[in-house]
Order: sequence, then structure tokens, then C-alpha cells
Amino acid sequence: MAEVILPGRTIGILGGGQLGRMFAIAARRMGYRVHAFDPTQDCPTGQVADHETNAQYDDQAAAMEFAKAVDVVTFEFENVPAETLSTIEQIVPVHPSPFVLDTCRHREREKNFLSKRGFPVAPYRVVKSVDDLRAGVKALGTPCILKTADYGYDGKGQVDIKDGTDLDEAFRAMGRPVGVLEGFVRFDKEISVIVARSEASGTVTFPVAENEHANHILDVTIAPANVSEKVAHDAAILAIEVAESLKLIGVLAVEMFLVGEKIIINELAPRPHNSGHFSFDACVTSQFEQQLRAVCGLPLGDPMLLRPAAMANLLGDLWQGGEPNWQAALHSDERIKLHLYGKQGAKPGRKMGHLTAMAETTEEAKQLVLAAREALKRQ
Repeated sequence: MAEVILPGRTIGILGGGQLGRMFAIAARRMGYRVHAFDPTQDCPTGQVADHETNAQYDDQAAAMEFAKAVDVVTFEFENVPAETLSTIEQIVPVHPSPFVLDTCRHREREKNFLSKRGFPVAPYRVVKSVDDLRAGVKALGTPCILKTADYGYDGKGQVDIKDGTDLDEAFRAMGRPVGVLEGFVRFDKEISVIVARSEASGTVTFPVAENEHANHILDVTIAPANVSEKVAHDAAILAIEVAESLKLIGVLAVEMFLVGEKIIINELAPRPHNSGHFSFDACVTSQFEQQLRAVCGLPLGDPMLLRPAAMANLLGDLWQGGEPNWQAALHSDERIKLHLYGKQGAKPGRKMGHLTAMAETTEEAKQLVLAAREALKRQ
């Protein structure tokens, strides 16, 4: 059993975005100190951390000094070089492990890991050349989708392949040397499960969430998902089995497609996830506190949902006409909760914050956050 990291000690977090910010809030509430590592000064995490190291992720000397100042390291950002993780791991524990990070951040490794262990995934082919792409399209048929193996998120690095698509241009547009071509899944719903695993108290799951995307970016999440008891049970068991297979210590988001009552795993994220933000307000224990408990070796908290909930993302598009009308949004209903991430420079498609609400039903909660988001546009 690994050492238990008790309150009062220092947690290091790699990455300075909104996930790290909410993790730091949860950690400081429980009496921990937080040290953030991010290239950008005054990053969202750094604004609430005790200390902020500003250096590039491949700066080994800075990573070594960062590791010496903390008791355990976790992350909110997958694209940390393996060499940096190796440097840190020689000094202090890293959770989830570099193996988990290395597997989940690379689509080829992730797909191979899941398929070799019998987990349900869409048919796929690894693409390293235009010839690979042609062979893959012939095998999978159209439509299909070409995705970069690494550095892809929120629809970046993805190319839709249809009949007549110029495959030479599609391969160039992918922008990376290795990709994964996936067969198109005609799904009925997109759902996700946040699972936490700890050496101290095993594995627990948050309620199954139902997700709606716009332009490949998560738009709205409701919890619990409008699915049958069987689907909810099967999705939770699937997430637990993946976490166990990875020997995860921390939290993992398992994104899934639902076709009828059949579940297909889409992607894994070895950290808190946008679709779990509702838990910050609507669960006994949030996904961020759960990450803290897991990496520190504490017993996991109760993930129970207090009431049906909904979350709506706030993208930089809302700032294009000036500062959003926060008063109007909060006046729209007293149940609205506003979370802003402290980011400088609102750009279209950039996640700047989110709204949550709880109500008697998920549909009512969804209408509340949508109405509040619409109120932000009032002048």
C-alpha cells in the first residue's frame, strides 16, 4: 500500500487549465497546498494555487525542482512529455501512472489496449500514410472519420471521410504523422461515466451522464442520463472494468456511444472531464475531490447525485459582442450556478466557464441552464 498523503501536505498538478483550477479549489478546501506547473503565467490553476511554476513541459530542470517541492503529482492535461513524467516519477509518485497517461493520450495505443482486452470499440485502422488511409476506407466503408493519434481534442485533428473525399488532402489535413480511421457509428446517444479508483477503497462511479455536442465541443450535459436501468448498470460496469484493467489510481472519464442498448467505447480521459462538471455542485463528492482522494490514498467519497442536474458550457463566442450579462443570467433563476475559469482572451470555441442547475427533472434543469445562457446575450 502506497503512503497516504494527508491534509496539510502539497499536491503538484501538471497543467493550468480549468480542470486544474477546480481540482485546486477542492484540494485547498480539504487543507492541502497546491503547486501548479504550466507555461502560462496567471493560468486558471495558478490563480488559486499556493505556488505556480511557469516553464515549458519539456523543461527537465524545472520539472525536477517542481517534483522536489511536492508530495504527489497528478495532472489535468495529457500532453506532458514522457521524459518529463519519468523525471518527476523518480522523485515523487505520479497518479494516474505514466502508463495510464501514455495509453489514453494516444488513440492508437488506446484503441489497441481496449480491443485486445475485448472492450467494445468501433472498427478502426491505424493510418500512417495515404496508402494506409485508402486501404482503411476500403475496409471500413464510408462515412468514416480520420483522427490524429495524438494532440486532438474538441474536434481538432479530425477529418470526415465521405464518398468522393480527396484522401490525399484528408491525410494532409489531419496534420500529424499517425492517425486512427474509425468506422462511423450511428449512435442514439452519447453518454459518459466518470470512474474513480483508489488503493484505499476500490472503485466507484458517478451517475451516467448524457452529452450533447455542437461543432465537436461538449455543449450540454444532463445527469442522470435518460437511459434504461440496464444501460446505466452496463455503462458503470464497463467503466469499472476499464479502470481495473489500467490499474488506475485517480479518475477516468469513459466516453461512450449508445446504439439501442449496445454500448461502444469512444474515448478515455485519465482525469476529470467536462461531462463531470455537474458533480461540483450536484454530487456529495465532486469528481475533483474524488481525484484528490484517490491520488492521496484516502477513502473515496460518496458520488451520489443530490438532484437531477444539467451543465451548459460557456464558450468564448459569448464574449464577441462584449462582456456577457452576468446579472441577467443569475436573475433568470436562483438555482443557476456560475463557474468562470479566469482565462484571459475569449476566443470562439474556447471554454471560458459553465453553468449548472439542479431541479426536479433533468429536462427542467436543462431548460434552466439554456435559458440562463441565452440571458447572457442581453445588452
